[in-house]
Amino acid sequence: MSDLMSAFGPTDTDLGVNELARRTGIPKASVSRLVKEMEAVGLFERQGTKVGLGLRLFELGERASRRRSVREVALPFLADLREATRQTVHLAILDGTDVVYVEILRGRDAPPLPSGVGGRLPAHATGVGKALLAGSPPAASDAVIAAGLTRLGPRTITAPGPLVRQLRRIVASGLAYEFEESAPGVACVASAIRLDARPIAAVSASGWIGKVDIRRVGPAVHTTALSITRALTAARA
Repeated sequence: MSDLMSAFGPTDTDLGVNELARRTGIPKASVSRLVKEMEAVGLFERQGTKVGLGLRLFELGERASRRRSVREVALPFLADLREATRQTVHLAILDGTDVVYVEILRGRDAPPLPSGVGGRLPAHATGVGKALLAGSPPAASDAVIAAGLTRLGPRTITAPGPLVRQLRRIVASGLAYEFEESAPGVACVASAIRLDARPIAAVSASGWIGKVDIRRVGPAVHTTALSITRALTAARA
């Protein structure tokens, strides 16, 4: 079942049995049987001759304690950050070598962004990913490097040395910058949210290169991350 769910890419809304069988390598007859079972429990929903991911998956995802608690506490601060900066604001967590976007509040003049709520991007190519890697144990960045530094944008870091040096600077400043690393025309600044000195999520603001001085936005992003950290700490206490 997990193979069938993983077959859906970031832009896929529905897939047919033949395509699911092709992507997973599972025989078509087995795919048909599994799809029916997953429909019965709400993991898949029928869309004509195809199926899409069901609401049950959304419900289960919303119950994930880390995602729910961080998002609920962070949301008012994210809204304030968007209001103050007029940029698109992200909240993301690190999952293996990727970041998963928990919340996105889009600015009015937002550039085309590759991110989406529930979507994934390679951590090394995003501001939030670099903010999280910088504060994580070395094994996290080692895994990212071992997986290969895939190019997403025209200025994605694709060599280990420059990435490691940038992560060191992020540790010192508390801010991670991205300039056209995830997509053309995008500038971003991010900062990690911590509990017990461990990064559990990151917040960022993104906008058009040339239209926003992203370095001037940095202090507001950092302050937001610190405010969310204090609120989470208080909520846990």
